[in-house]
Amino acid sequence: MSISMDMSEPRIYETVEAAPRPAFPAILRGFTGRCPACGKGNMFRRFLKVSDTCGHCGEELMHHEADDAPPYFTIMIVGHIVVPLMLWVELAYLPPLWIHALVWPALTLALSLWLLPRVKGAVVGWQWALRMHGFDGVKHDL
Repeated sequence: MSISMDMSEPRIYETVEAAPRPAFPAILRGFTGRCPACGKGNMFRRFLKVSDTCGHCGEELMHHEADDAPPYFTIMIVGHIVVPLMLWVELAYLPPLWIHALVWPALTLALSLWLLPRVKGAVVGWQWALRMHGFDGVKHDL
């Protein structure tokens, strides 16, 4: 008993394309620490630890591979804020060095700690929107 397939059948070659995921809303949701899929569940279970799944919609978030991107982007953003401010204050007011020693490290630390989880959330949201890594719904063998 042989089964023959007619290769001219068009449905053999059809591929199912996944619905597009808008990147900008996913990035904004991630920036606010919310699930990139629904925008309601929390993305983080601790300071920088991404939850395995969204508590609201069940979307799997464990697939992210943010790695070094969030610290890199955070350093770039904080540096572009602090350095011009430092130069402006120095040129405009000429404060004593102890003022610089107090203000700029504290501002840098505060901005970095505030911005790092937001940038990580935005990176995870971006990965989700682009279906990077395991966010495409296909099981990958390692």
